[in-house]
Amino acid sequence: MSEHLSYEDMLAEIAAQPENLSRLFESTDRMLRDVLTPKQILALHRVFLTGCGDSHHASLCAEMAFEALAGLPCEPMTAMQMARYAADHIPTPFPDDPLVVGISVSGSVARTAEAVAQARRRGALVLGLTGNPEGALAKAAHGHIARMHIPAQAQVPGTISYAANLNALLLLAIRLGEIRNVYPQTVANDLRAELRGVYDVMAATIDANQKLAAQLADEYAAVPEFVFTGHGPNYGSALFSAAKIIEASGASAWGQDTEEWAHLQYFCKHSPTPTFVIAPPGSGYSRSLELVKVMKRIGRRVIAVVDSGDTEIARLADAVLPVVGEVREAFSPLVYTLAGELFAAYHSRATGEPPFRDFAGIYALENAGGNIIYTEAVE
Repeated sequence: MSEHLSYEDMLAEIAAQPENLSRLFESTDRMLRDVLTPKQILALHRVFLTGCGDSHHASLCAEMAFEALAGLPCEPMTAMQMARYAADHIPTPFPDDPLVVGISVSGSVARTAEAVAQARRRGALVLGLTGNPEGALAKAAHGHIARMHIPAQAQVPGTISYAANLNALLLLAIRLGEIRNVYPQTVANDLRAELRGVYDVMAATIDANQKLAAQLADEYAAVPEFVFTGHGPNYGSALFSAAKIIEASGASAWGQDTEEWAHLQYFCKHSPTPTFVIAPPGSGYSRSLELVKVMKRIGRRVIAVVDSGDTEIARLADAVLPVVGEVREAFSPLVYTLAGELFAAYHSRATGEPPFRDFAGIYALENAGGNIIYTEAVE
């Protein structure tokens, strides 16, 4: 771990995302074309995605892509749920079916390795998505891995690793759809080109939100709690954005499904709680619009993370963090997390709180390598 963590390192990571994804695109795509054989892909009837923390959030964000682009039912699941509860009961009607993808950049997260090992024992086809070919996840998958080449980075709230994982999952979904004849190869290549184009939208969105996010973070420096809402593939974006607040400044933050907000956070008594509404164009937009009207009626401060051309939610919001460019909804989480990431980094600056509390005080054990948070032995 770095001795002194900084919001500046986090900002540098965020800014580097588009270039990093572009630079690694060809190698990542080539790896994912080769990692599963056509015979294995054609045998699949279902996909499970599993991981912890950011890796679980990436799984939630990728679910729509596997269902819409690969034509396969997809179930994101926490590693604990898969390892200790679901693995013994997942259907395995045919050899190497379903596909269980375990995600861990470090490759050392024990529950994810355990989940993959249990799924493999059940007879599932397993794949480890990891940056460590020698880690516990790779061993649990018997070396059946897609290796992520994540650049060396400061130990700040991870954004490059998250974007790389999500990008790889999207490319895997395209590959599965291509081989399963959901669309011809020409359309698959068009989808790959479209995904590459999203990186330009990411860069433009980062540029457009730097100053806005910094101003908002200064305004909300003394606020102890935040809420993020999202739906469809961006439910994961809401969870991930909230996680970055917690990691960056230590403030309390909730990530919530758009509809579930109406059944839970609606009743919180602190009326002005800043509520970030992640609402790209798509099936869930109309419900977000309805609930923004409710949020305003009960006194919430609404921050809209919406398309830059939005005229409905944006006009009701107290602040807007715009996405600059059109993005297919299945690809949108790559872009719609950026506003929350930037806000989290600047909130660290505004509050003077170092990311992860600088692994000092009660967190010092984790920095000293004596922790069991991530590395409890695989049973």
